[in-house]
Amino acid sequence: MNNSRVISLVLDLHKPFVRHPEMDQAQEERWFFEALSDTYLPLLEVFDRLDAEHIPFKIALSLSPTLCHMLRDEYLLERYLKYVDRQIEFGVRELERTAGEDEIHRLALNFYDQAVEKRVLFTERYEGNILRGFDHYQRKGRVELLTTAATHAFLPLYSNYPEAIQAQFETAIASHRILFGKNPHGFWLPELGWSPEMDRYLRAYNFSYTIVDTHSLCMEDHPESRGSFYPVKTPAGVFILARDFYAGRELEEAKFACHMDPLYRDYLRDAGFELPTEALSSFLEANGARKATGYKYWASGNNQIYDPQKALERVKAAASSFLDARISRFNSVAEYMDGCPISLCAYNADLFGRFWYEGPAFIEALYREGAHRTGLQFMNPAEYLYKQDASGFRTAMPEFSSWGVNGYGEMWLDASNDWLYRHALRSLERMIELAERFPDDTGLKERALNQAAREILLVQCSDWPKMLYKQENTLYARNQVEAALRNFTTIYESLGSNYISTEWLTSLERRHNIFPTVNYRVFRHKR
Repeated sequence: MNNSRVISLVLDLHKPFVRHPEMDQAQEERWFFEALSDTYLPLLEVFDRLDAEHIPFKIALSLSPTLCHMLRDEYLLERYLKYVDRQIEFGVRELERTAGEDEIHRLALNFYDQAVEKRVLFTERYEGNILRGFDHYQRKGRVELLTTAATHAFLPLYSNYPEAIQAQFETAIASHRILFGKNPHGFWLPELGWSPEMDRYLRAYNFSYTIVDTHSLCMEDHPESRGSFYPVKTPAGVFILARDFYAGRELEEAKFACHMDPLYRDYLRDAGFELPTEALSSFLEANGARKATGYKYWASGNNQIYDPQKALERVKAAASSFLDARISRFNSVAEYMDGCPISLCAYNADLFGRFWYEGPAFIEALYREGAHRTGLQFMNPAEYLYKQDASGFRTAMPEFSSWGVNGYGEMWLDASNDWLYRHALRSLERMIELAERFPDDTGLKERALNQAAREILLVQCSDWPKMLYKQENTLYARNQVEAALRNFTTIYESLGSNYISTEWLTSLERRHNIFPTVNYRVFRHKR
C-alpha cells in the first residue's frame, strides 16, 4: 500500500421526487427517464462488460432515497417504458425517412438499437428493478453504495433544527436498509454541504466517513499538510475525505467540452427541434411544443454529422490524459506524504451520459487504461480507509463548505430563494409540535401525521432553491414548494379542528407516496 496511489470514483445519483399521475405527460418526469436511459442503465452495462472481461473496477455510488423510491414506483416505471416505446416508434419512422442518407441513417439505426436494447435490459435482465443490478455489484465488492439525506436537503441550513436533520438521516437509513439489507458505511452530504454540526449526527448514526469539497480541509484553521490527498478524523471520530479539486475541474471542463468539442455529440441539438411537426407525433406537447427525442445526429460546435467511432477515440485519449494528470499530481505531492495518497473524484452522475453522451465510455476507458498503470489502484472510500492506519489521521474540523457556486451556501440561500425558508421553518416548527402533541396516535390521525412528515421532507429538497437560484424551471420549483407547504398546512389545520377528509388524504397519499414506512415520530425531540 505504501507505494500505491489510489483513485476513488464517487458518483451522486439523485433526482428530486417528481411524480404527476394527474397529467398525461409531465415534462419534468423526463429528467428521471433521461437519467435512467442515458446514465443509470449505461453504467450497469459498463459494469457488465468490465466484469465479464475480469477488468478490476471499484466505484462508489450515492443513491438518494428519492431516486430509489422512483426506481421502484410502478407508475413511473410504466411511464418510463412508454417513453422508451415512443423512442422506438420514432426510430422506425426515422429509419424510413433517412433511408437515402447513409451517415444519418447509420446513426438513426444506432439510436434505435440502443432504445430497443435498453428496453430489453430493463424489462428482462433487471425485471424492472435496476437497484438489483447495483446491489449485485455491491455484493461482489465492486460497488460501494452510500446513502444521503432523505430528500437531498442542504443540511447546514437546518443546523438549528436538530429534529429536521435527524428526520432526514433516520428516514434515509430506514429506506436504505429496506432496499439493501444493511447500513452503509458512508454518508453523502447533499451538495457536499458540510458544517461542523454534521459531525455529531454522522457519529450518532454510526457513519464511518463522509466527503467534503477540497477547500473545506485546505482552508480550516490548521490546514492538513497533505492537502486533500489524505483523510482527517473529526473530534467525534468520523473520517473525512476531500474531493480532488483538479479532478473535479478537469471533468467540469469536459462537461463544457461536450458542448464545444467537434467530436462529441451535441447535447442540445435534437431531431425533435428540427424536423417538421408532422414527423414528431408523440414527441409533441398537447400545446404543440416540441420535445427531445434522443435522436441527436450532430457533433458539437459545428454542422458536422456525429461520428461515434471518432468520439470514442477522443474519449479514450481523454481517459488516458485524466490518469496522467492524477499521476502527475501524486508525484508532485509525494514529498509531503507519509501515507498512501488518494485522489477522490466525486461528480454528479448525470454528467456521464445524460449531459455528456460519451461519459459512460469515459468511465469504462478509465478502468481499462488504469488496469495497465503500475502503482495505481482504484478503491472505494470504505476499502481505502480500512487499509489505512487510522492513528496517522490528524484530528481536524473541516470548514463550512459545499460544491455549489463559490463553494459555500449562496446557491441555496440568496435573494432568489430566501422566501421559502420563512415558510419551511415555520412549518417545520409546527411538525415538531404535532409530533410532540400526538405521540401515540393510530388510525386515520397517524396516517395524516405521516403524510405531514412526507410533505415537510419534500419541502426541504435542495433542488428547488437551486433551480430558483439558477433561474431554471423556476415556476415548477416554486409550485413544488408551495404545494407541499399547502398540503402540510391543510393537515395541520385539520388536526387542530379534529376533522380530516379521508378522501382528500387518500388522494394525497397516492400522489405523494414517497417513504411508505415513514414514521412522523422522527420529528420528536430527542431526550
